[in-house]
Amino acid sequence: MSEGVTVRVPRALASIVGGERSVHVPLDSASTVSQVLDVLAGEFPILGRRIRDETGALRRYVNVYVDGEDVRLLGGVGTAVTPGQELQILQSVAGG
Repeated sequence: MSEGVTVRVPRALASIVGGERSVHVPLDSASTVSQVLDVLAGEFPILGRRIRDETGALRRYVNVYVDGEDVRLLGGVGTAVTPGQELQILQSVAGG
């Protein structure tokens, strides 16, 4: 398998990516969260629409982490990602 980023997908979205809980995104050099999500959206358009809005911003109820760090507290979708890192997508769950 080529160098890249492992993207962890929540169970609720796994059916969109073929039933898998993680997806490998090939990456040869430093990139951004946005570019990784672009690759995912190209392969899984429904996933792309569930994660980001029309402007490319993360949807309000979606949290993305790079190696456990919330990208909203870093550089947003412009946060740097390098080969070997893990990107995790989590959806907020409403309820009470």
